[in-house]
Amino acid sequence: MIRTILLTIMKPSILVGGQAVIEGVMMRVPGAYATAARDPEGKIHVDRHEFKSITEKSKIWNKPIFRGMAGLFEAMKMGMTTLQWSADIAMPEEKDKKPNPIVEIFSTIFAIALALTLFMIAPMWLTTQLLEVEREAFAFNIVSGAFRITFFIIYLILISFMKDVSRLFQYHGAEHRVVYNFESGEKVDIINAQSFPTQHPRCGTSFMFIVLLSAIIIFSIIDSIVISIIGDISLPIRLLVHLPMIPLVAGLSYEVIKITARKGDSLLFKMLRAPGLWLQNITTSKPEDRMVEVAIVALKEAFGDKFEEMQGKEYVAEAIG
Repeated sequence: MIRTILLTIMKPSILVGGQAVIEGVMMRVPGAYATAARDPEGKIHVDRHEFKSITEKSKIWNKPIFRGMAGLFEAMKMGMTTLQWSADIAMPEEKDKKPNPIVEIFSTIFAIALALTLFMIAPMWLTTQLLEVEREAFAFNIVSGAFRITFFIIYLILISFMKDVSRLFQYHGAEHRVVYNFESGEKVDIINAQSFPTQHPRCGTSFMFIVLLSAIIIFSIIDSIVISIIGDISLPIRLLVHLPMIPLVAGLSYEVIKITARKGDSLLFKMLRAPGLWLQNITTSKPEDRMVEVAIVALKEAFGDKFEEMQGKEYVAEAIG
């Protein structure tokens, strides 16, 4: 076991990760990211950009927890941009249609409202209705956290039956397999990549599960402080104090994911990792060879001329993707 830990520590770490997009994959490497997507005629298109994270520019944002907050914001922004680009490639007939700004605004508001209702308001409301634990901070957040996790799992299962999402989950599996292939030091190709699992410990799905667990702890502490100051706490007050804590929860979860990925042989970290890996049975599925090909193109294009130099070494990747 000591030898395994030493070997893990000795492996160089590298920021490599990505996400599935519409009929494609985005891959992020140090200094750049590239998105590859296949059009209806089968041609692979690539969009590459140089990128320097704020965590590399600022000492404050490179500190633990802060780097997780910054990383989450950057990943969301990058994800939205690459998703839109891939949609233009995969559905060219929609590209020239002028979007209605009013519809876009209402769609965004609806999406935010739905997320808040499903994962914040509904779990809290159900807890207050079913149990009289409003003033018991830890008990309340354990129960509402359980509801939140249940809703999250049900949501993932339901969307997995949608055809477009099902293909997205296949590309998600392709992204993971190619990242695994790269980390292993083996030659990155379709045959090798297809031999690796679709579940990856630093996946965004695992990250979201850790976020849900971390929220129970952070929210319990915050509720305890509020109750000790004003003597009581209501649902509106809980929402008011919980929402600003979400970046802190995300930052803490990022650090947990990084530790669990590197300390893979520890029983504690295996237990923390297990639920997220299980959830990836929903959010990833076996990709077609064509999908893995797209993921490999994205990785190679992201590295550019440095790919051959970087390939063939064993790494511990740092990015969540």
